[in-house]
Amino acid sequence: MTVRTRIAPSPTGDPHVGTAYVALFNYCFAKKNGGQFLLRIEDTDQTRSTRESEAAILRSLRWLGLSWDEGPDVGGPHASYRQSERTAIYKEHCERLIEAGHAFRCFCTAERLAELRKVQLANSPITGYDGLCRGLSPAEAQKKIDAGQPFVVRMNVPREGVCVIPDLLRGPIEIDWRNVDMQVLLKSDGMPTYHLANVVDDHLMRITHVLRGEEWISSAPKHLLLYRYFGWEAPQLCHLPLLRNPDKSKLSKRKNPTSILYYERMGFLPEALLNYLGRMAWSMPDNAEKFTLDQMIEHFDLQRISLGGPVFDVEKLSWLNGRWIREDLTPDQFADRVAQWALNREFLMPVVPLVQGRIERLSDLGPLTGHFFAGVPNPPPPADFDGKKLAGDDVRKVLMWGLWHADALKAWKADLLSEALRTSADKLGYKLRDFLRPFFMAIAGTPVATPLFETMEILGRDISRARLRKALESLGGVSQKQEKEWRPEFEAAFRASAAEALEITE
Repeated sequence: MTVRTRIAPSPTGDPHVGTAYVALFNYCFAKKNGGQFLLRIEDTDQTRSTRESEAAILRSLRWLGLSWDEGPDVGGPHASYRQSERTAIYKEHCERLIEAGHAFRCFCTAERLAELRKVQLANSPITGYDGLCRGLSPAEAQKKIDAGQPFVVRMNVPREGVCVIPDLLRGPIEIDWRNVDMQVLLKSDGMPTYHLANVVDDHLMRITHVLRGEEWISSAPKHLLLYRYFGWEAPQLCHLPLLRNPDKSKLSKRKNPTSILYYERMGFLPEALLNYLGRMAWSMPDNAEKFTLDQMIEHFDLQRISLGGPVFDVEKLSWLNGRWIREDLTPDQFADRVAQWALNREFLMPVVPLVQGRIERLSDLGPLTGHFFAGVPNPPPPADFDGKKLAGDDVRKVLMWGLWHADALKAWKADLLSEALRTSADKLGYKLRDFLRPFFMAIAGTPVATPLFETMEILGRDISRARLRKALESLGGVSQKQEKEWRPEFEAAFRASAAEALEITE
């Protein structure tokens, strides 16, 4: 048997370090065992998935030093490697499940499901679909289809007994079937959910081992049941511990920069970041803290994975990155890396239109563009954020809205930033110049700098978010009470405006 592993990221935002972490362990396991590593794009969420995000994922993983034997950009015998291009396959397999009685069409409305959940929460700790449509006869279901009623396809799930999940790292895991929801397999738009697409693709692509985050343990019964329904042998499962913030909470962009692009833009070496991700839940036999990808592959063993929640500590990563810079780069190599990092035409060309008309000597370039190369510097003194019309809590509120925009904007583009922040200024009743002053201070460190929206686009979402967050912290932060008061106002403002560029979530 040839070992085959995969990573299946969703192209719905910036490439996440958690994706790189899981990809690294799948890659090392496959290569240690002489196997193959695949990359598959899970883009069934058509409203959020973008080709730009897909390209960023592929580029960032390659920047880290990972490659794949099959994938959307390199092809392979099991193409297509984009799930949005495999919908006919999923529909066919869904029909097989319906015909065998393992799945059914559900015509319940969103309103009924919301009311059902409300009642369940009031009376029981267990929530989930109640199986109302499971009893429909084929004739009754067809009548509803002919009447144009929308439907989803759900899987049948036993209501009694226990599902035993064999895990290579944790041993047998038991979950009561009554705690497993009747999962939607095919959405009303004809697109599959992750659960159906994941199982069908892993089987057809001959995946033998699935190493994934422990957050998927609760979904394992659904996947194993689908394998049983189809009569297929399931791959071996291994659930890796989640990356965590220093406070032990799940790694989140609201507490820690999570985008691989952020760490590239900050000047971390790809070897150091990959090395650090390898240390997150695994150790070398000699407990060495610094090692190469080839060394990790050579010594890789699942049994050396620790189940304790690995803490992603940026300070520790910075220390390790410093070792790589000092110990592994000659002066010539160091100069080359600096040039690759930012002193190159690709990075400088977007900056040029913002500064060329403002300078009289080339030496003016440094003071005018320093904020493009500064990472996340300490913000100016709090008093510098105050303007004639904005001070104190108002400044913090404005910056908090900016952070929410960083989470909600579907694309980080100057025109979308301009539209969003101009709308915010209008909704809060401020002149644009007054409203933007705190952003100039947080992003550039001065009230007069290169054009704000273009600067934020060049810096990127995560650098901008990190600077806004640090500015807020320097101003005393935002209390939970304030956040609860301001958030509904923010959401109402942009739901009312129906701005398609924003993705406001509860």
